[in-house]
Amino acid sequence: MESHKTTATQKKIIDAMEKVYENLIEFKKKKNSDLVVMENGKIARIKPTSL
Repeated sequence: MESHKTTATQKKIIDAMEKVYENLIEFKKKKNSDLVVMENGKIARIKPTSL
């Protein structure tokens, strides 16, 4: 089994994606808007107060 090393570019992409997620949650809380996600193949709405 090969071990997978994360390159510097991959690390930057992962870090940026985490920042986008944090900003999205903050935005949804400010606007009191549901977060729409896919759960078990179905569309689900999550209230920002539960995040």
